[in-house]
Amino acid sequence: MSEENIGRRKEKCENCTKQCNKKQRDEDISSLPEEDVANGEVPASSHLLKQQVLLSACLSCEGCVSEEESLKISQQNLEEVARVLGLNKKCDVSKHQVLVVSVCPQSLPFFAVKYGLDIPEATRKLCGFLKSLGVQYVFDTTLAAGFSILESQRDFVQRYSRRHHDSQALPMFTSSCPGWIRYAERVLGSLVIPHICTARSPQQIMGCLVKDYFAKQQKLSPDKLYHIMVAPCFDKKLEAVREEFYNSLLESRDVDCVLTSGEVFHMMEQMKVSLADLDSVPLDHVLSGVGDPALVRHQGRGSEGFLEHIFKYAASELFSLDVEEITYKTLRNRDFQEVCLERDGEVLLQFASVYGFRNIQTLVHRMRKGHVPYQLVEVLSCPGGCVSGRGQAQGETGGRVDKALVQQMEEAYSSLPVRLPDTNPGLHILYQDWLEGQDSTHANTLLHTQYQQSPSQTRTHTKPPHIQW
Repeated sequence: MSEENIGRRKEKCENCTKQCNKKQRDEDISSLPEEDVANGEVPASSHLLKQQVLLSACLSCEGCVSEEESLKISQQNLEEVARVLGLNKKCDVSKHQVLVVSVCPQSLPFFAVKYGLDIPEATRKLCGFLKSLGVQYVFDTTLAAGFSILESQRDFVQRYSRRHHDSQALPMFTSSCPGWIRYAERVLGSLVIPHICTARSPQQIMGCLVKDYFAKQQKLSPDKLYHIMVAPCFDKKLEAVREEFYNSLLESRDVDCVLTSGEVFHMMEQMKVSLADLDSVPLDHVLSGVGDPALVRHQGRGSEGFLEHIFKYAASELFSLDVEEITYKTLRNRDFQEVCLERDGEVLLQFASVYGFRNIQTLVHRMRKGHVPYQLVEVLSCPGGCVSGRGQAQGETGGRVDKALVQQMEEAYSSLPVRLPDTNPGLHILYQDWLEGQDSTHANTLLHTQYQQSPSQTRTHTKPPHIQW
């Protein structure tokens, strides 16, 4: 890439937030006629609901999101959900699509705080609301996250074993955050991509569970299911439209539509939903008969805790050490921390959690200089982790993060009991009945993916532009 083009991209990315804010003010978005909310119809999105995909306030300029992607993302909104629900009411039953909603565990604290309820009761109310609209099944994604964690653990141990003859094996970067993945593919290229864990994110594994396993259990073709994800961040919309998650033969995506927690809540406000009038309905379970009635979370502060799970697993598998508690050492700030495994004064493992793009830039700068001592880095684009996702943590005005809300959500999230994926019988059953074993070709196809350097990034050793956030 020429110096002129690098300079242009740098200027574009550095001004991305400003330009996108200006675009939101200047654009004259013609709103569709509102549905009749009195009849319990899903309303068309108001101006408040037509929020831009900010991609962590960094990647939403036209240099990073193509026109085709913009079109696909624009279809992930409440109007599209209303359209599918409307068609189900009008067309013949044989042409109906079964609506399935999967809710990220990190979205549940948002509804709990907004409702003034504990997470289990808030979840039941949310489930009642979604089913009142015409949704047939509501799942949470804990099972899918369990698959992602287990596969990430195995990927790390395999990389560690080949570290001496494969220069790209370590450090390993986690792959569950689509904002981070987008940045790696579009800007960092070959510097980082070979180091990214191949395990799919919980969202996309949930897509496979719904469109493959659950569809077969229901004796339905995947295109007969319309799969909606409720997530805490806008970036998940872009992840859902990636080409590798689309079945061209069946014209079906693993995840058809992503709605942020905030979008769902604004819809409820617009429909003037009363909590007292909502039924408390329990979540459904993908694997019938094995579902745990209690909501659980995985280890980690405001996320799925990939670092903690992989750290404990690696300590046991590689060094026969049982780690009960992990002690974090804060480096630059709360969002840049590290953990070490030591034995007899020797550092065996050194991991880091790096949240937010300013910290990511520091990490990348050190990596270019060869000063990264870590074997694994858990990377998330949102400061504070997934609970702080901009699809639910923004204040009512100005788009700034509501710190008081985030603190309340973190406290609510930490109240959920922790359950290790290894102890979940449902995962072991699905590995055998659905995936034909943990090491099978089927498991590798459905639980893993590959990340590619952007076509425009053909250079291999040129330093990417120095972008400041």
